[in-house]
Amino acid sequence: MRIRYLDTPHPLCSLRLLLCLLALFMLTGCISPMALNRAVVAYDEAVTSAASKQLLINIARAHHHQPIHFTGVSNIAATFNFNVNAGAMPALGGLAGATMMPVFGGSVAENPTISIVPIEGEEFTKRLLTPFQQSKLTLLLRQRFDIDLLLRLMAQEVRLQHDAQRIIYRNSPSDRPGYEMFRRVVLHISAIQDQNQLYAEPLALERTWTIPASSIAAEGFQALQKEFLVLYNQHDNTYTLRKQVPGPILITNYDPNTLSAEERAQLSDMAGNWITNDVAFDIRPGHPGGEWPIKGALRLRSFHAILSFLGRSLGTEPEYHVEKDPRTLAIIGDENPVATMGLVVSDSPLSEADLSIPSHGRYYALNTTGSLARWNRDAFQLLSLLFQMTVTDLPRTGVPGITIAK
Repeated sequence: MRIRYLDTPHPLCSLRLLLCLLALFMLTGCISPMALNRAVVAYDEAVTSAASKQLLINIARAHHHQPIHFTGVSNIAATFNFNVNAGAMPALGGLAGATMMPVFGGSVAENPTISIVPIEGEEFTKRLLTPFQQSKLTLLLRQRFDIDLLLRLMAQEVRLQHDAQRIIYRNSPSDRPGYEMFRRVVLHISAIQDQNQLYAEPLALERTWTIPASSIAAEGFQALQKEFLVLYNQHDNTYTLRKQVPGPILITNYDPNTLSAEERAQLSDMAGNWITNDVAFDIRPGHPGGEWPIKGALRLRSFHAILSFLGRSLGTEPEYHVEKDPRTLAIIGDENPVATMGLVVSDSPLSEADLSIPSHGRYYALNTTGSLARWNRDAFQLLSLLFQMTVTDLPRTGVPGITIAK
């Protein structure tokens, strides 16, 4: 009998090779989204970590009375190259030429380009030095931040109204009488918040205007009705226009909407005497917290002033415990931390800290141990949000910076 060896692979082998190649291409399609997901998460974590460490290192700079400076990542462009190799070769065993084994492989190459630019210039400096507006305080208050944390970080001073006199109490430990009164006022407002009886909304005001009826054409009358409540006065042939407008923000221990229009107008006049970075408050008797009725305004400070305050608290102006006023309601959990933001400075690395940076020959970290860990994390989160409210959008192109290509 004569045996004949065929050079053509068996049909079953060809099918196996085809299936292997198909599986390889399907695997490549799966690798692409996986690589993208990994890259997005990794870059996001890297940028977030860098921003957090910059905040901490600028607190260290403020501690040493050095200029603060920020750098931002303006652009990340990552290119992925997917290479696939496939082939076939005779099996190492069996009849030569009868069985073909697939050979395939692949590789993924990542080439990121990261653009880093300094955050500087006149516009950013002005925003860095400009006190926060009252609307930003209420925006953060709606995110369920504790008002005592917000005010201890954002407020520069409290101005209490005593009849026709205003007395200023500074949020600075070097001014002991002022600092202690500021802390007591903040604790008093916080206790009212703990009772869910604190209001911090713009006053709803009613504005009125009177105009001659002869001055309004038919077309103009229809336009006025879309925005105003229009009332005709027959005895003097005039129209009275009324419109609800938002007034200044006011913190109270009662619902301002229960007041008459005249009372709201009086409060608006009182609050209107303050500038836009002031937040007026009116704590009245007969309501929660009314055992200590106080009236005045909290003056907000800039982001630069906040960093300086935190830096000084590590050295020349450490904060200290201040007991609440005896007339203040009970505070949930007796929460009254000594420090607005608990920071640790050590000569050795702090491995247990969530966030730590070396600076000026020492190690600075956020204190995330013990009963005040949540407070300190919330304080740092708030600091990060305030920075985002301060910084302008980073330029994407056309600005000299540092470009890192891997």
